[in-house]
Amino acid sequence: MNSSEPFQVSIVIPAYNAGAFISRAIESVLAQTRRADEIIVVDDGSTDNTAEQVQKYGGQVRYIYQENAGVSVARNTGIKAAQCAWIAFLDSDDEWLPEKLRLQLELLQRNPDLVWVTSNYYRCLCAENQQRPHNQWETIQRLLRDKEYFENFFTAFLHEAYGNTDTMLVKREVLEEIGGFQPGQQNAEDMDLWWRIGYRQPKLGCVNQPLAVYHMGIPLSLSITPQKWGQYSDMIEQHLILANELGRSDDLRPCAAYVLRKWLRGMLFDSQGEEIRRILRQFSNLLPGWYKTIMWCLTVFPRVSAAGCHTISWIVRRLRLRKKLVRKPS
Repeated sequence: MNSSEPFQVSIVIPAYNAGAFISRAIESVLAQTRRADEIIVVDDGSTDNTAEQVQKYGGQVRYIYQENAGVSVARNTGIKAAQCAWIAFLDSDDEWLPEKLRLQLELLQRNPDLVWVTSNYYRCLCAENQQRPHNQWETIQRLLRDKEYFENFFTAFLHEAYGNTDTMLVKREVLEEIGGFQPGQQNAEDMDLWWRIGYRQPKLGCVNQPLAVYHMGIPLSLSITPQKWGQYSDMIEQHLILANELGRSDDLRPCAAYVLRKWLRGMLFDSQGEEIRRILRQFSNLLPGWYKTIMWCLTVFPRVSAAGCHTISWIVRRLRLRKKLVRKPS
């Protein structure tokens, strides 16, 4: 590590059966115009050739193996092993653009009170030769208001301008203070962490240009199973309590409502009428009356509603009406 640098950065890459693409992620870190001080790959019990692919890089990459315990534990293992004051995350199937570290570190040097920074990123359906920025430049610039940081993380969250895990660079002591990723949280574990940081550190630095590529080649269902919803439900409930204790309820509630509506919309694709109605009752105080009425009506004949959702989605895709790239519903 280069001790002359004012900001030293450890890169944490969790990997599970990532042999087919882990090299792309590592190469993107090695290609940074401001080199990383440490690269850590945490192998979460892979059964493929992930280890062989990582070990090709020798001393350039620190390889840690653990029994399969999930991405949250893998990231926490990397945080604990890291030797630098700043931690950046990269998923094993994604990649960074060459200026990622340099531009974010320069922003932090100009704003020494910040403890985390993000950026815009590309969403890539590379098999279909489609790649677009997640946010338009004008959208982020309007939220920044001629500054280099969002005054309130939750405002950025509502506009989906907070980046994603690949774009985050966070001071290690902040991650340690809040306990890192929740080990038992198997879904939305990144959102849970960003919310917990946002209560305490609302200012979030942001580089407007895309600095990472989020690969979306694997089809993924929009639906949320009842089993998954149990974790989502618990997370929302826990955050409503925590936000109230920290005096941040006014910030969280619109974000929680936004997330709920997004998840419920996805559940329509899978005919989960009973589960949707249960959620509407559970979080009735977060959702407007008109929305609950519409959703309740759509769950009367859930299969008909699901067929309609898939038809509309197909039309939108065919006519390319959607502004952001999304995975196709399965």
